[in-house]
Amino acid sequence: MKPTRILAGMAAILLSLSVPVLAQEPLRVGAYPANPPWENKTESGAFEGFEVDIVNEIARRMGTTAEFQGMDFKALFVASASRRADMVISSLTITDERLANQSFTQPYFQGALGIGVREDSDLAGVEGLAGKTVGSVATSFGEAWLKENAGTLGQAGTKSYDSTANMLTDLQNGRIDAAVNDIVGMRHAFTQMQGLKVGAEVTTGEKFAMMLPKGSEHLDQVNQIISDMKTDGTMAALHEKWLGVAPAADSFAVTPMPVPAAGE
Repeated sequence: MKPTRILAGMAAILLSLSVPVLAQEPLRVGAYPANPPWENKTESGAFEGFEVDIVNEIARRMGTTAEFQGMDFKALFVASASRRADMVISSLTITDERLANQSFTQPYFQGALGIGVREDSDLAGVEGLAGKTVGSVATSFGEAWLKENAGTLGQAGTKSYDSTANMLTDLQNGRIDAAVNDIVGMRHAFTQMQGLKVGAEVTTGEKFAMMLPKGSEHLDQVNQIISDMKTDGTMAALHEKWLGVAPAADSFAVTPMPVPAAGE
């Protein structure tokens, strides 16, 4: 082979090595923008929160970045089902009904419901909802819980809201008697809102996870990264950063799990 051809071949190899490998496309992430400490859109337009940090770390380990888009809570399910989002977050509970149409990662937090009331209320348990008008966020686990237990709760009526802020404002103003929502987010909100308190906690065994389109090509990789984050202490550190306490030794935040299936 002629020297000029050898040099040309070496130059081509060196040029190919100098071209960076393109990262994966950014992850399109749907998020309810007013759900602290899970996720919240700041005045600058950036997203922050426990689940935001988890997603950003997942994207980093995948060799890409995350692009967040604020959506109404109901719109999250449509965005995932239509594949306009690669994943969605917002303290989402894994349910068999949702698993029929969506995919979920393993859980990283066990949630509970809070019953929010005004400070002058004497409600101290679920029995206090009898005869009351109760608010919940549309399509949320809290709304489903109210509907499923209406026979025993005996509430006089329910009111559905597109946003947590509107629901809690109505609670402040006496338009509803109580509100049901994720207790962590509710307690956080009540540090900013006057005249409201958590009257009762409802243990439900909710499993919070990220939702992806059914059969997503990202599901197994994302789930493995979450397992790695639990094993190497990253998830525990984020839990303490955003929720104020270290997770229990046997909690979802430190226990690697497989991708969930219906009936589990």
